[in-house]
Amino acid sequence: MRNSTKILVGFMVLALGLVVASSIALSSIEPTLNVNIQTDGSSTTVSSYTWWGMVPPEMDREMAQYAAGAINEPSSSLESIEAGVKSIANKYNYTQVDITLKSQFGEDQLPLIAVVKGNSMVPTLYDGQSITVLKTADIKEGDIVVSFHPTYDLIVKRVSIIEEDRVYLISDNKEVEVTYTATSVITRTPLNTWVPRGDIIGVVKSY
Repeated sequence: MRNSTKILVGFMVLALGLVVASSIALSSIEPTLNVNIQTDGSSTTVSSYTWWGMVPPEMDREMAQYAAGAINEPSSSLESIEAGVKSIANKYNYTQVDITLKSQFGEDQLPLIAVVKGNSMVPTLYDGQSITVLKTADIKEGDIVVSFHPTYDLIVKRVSIIEEDRVYLISDNKEVEVTYTATSVITRTPLNTWVPRGDIIGVVKSY
């Protein structure tokens, strides 16, 4: 009987030890925060969840506000947006973060909405016209692209020549505007220019 009691007590102690060990192991597992970003460039929504309970709604709102602004920045990238979202999650003590971004172009594809300024791409694009850009470095001759420019900030042009480290962009509008004054003749031609390949923001997909 004493042996049976000892064995029973031994099993109870072992079972208790396993429960404690399991509790410690579970408490040491860090929950993964899953963040889903849905955007078309004009509107952006963010939802997040974890299998370990509710997430703070104010965190989702902060992420959505950040993502909407960042997506509209010409210089933003998937990597920079993910870093910004993770930084917000860290403020709420989430360090394991899995981010999925989806747009009308697919998963991990960033759109950019822009407005044409000027007439250099007439008759294809007109002043004030809205365009949707897919941010990508994958371009080919004939594509209409948006690029950074040292003088004009952003330009929209057609790809004419692609070299290893630079791209030649041309205007669709070939019209030369000549203005005569009392003392001079002013000639204006649409911009054609070389830009570094790294300055290409993306390809115009709809207009």
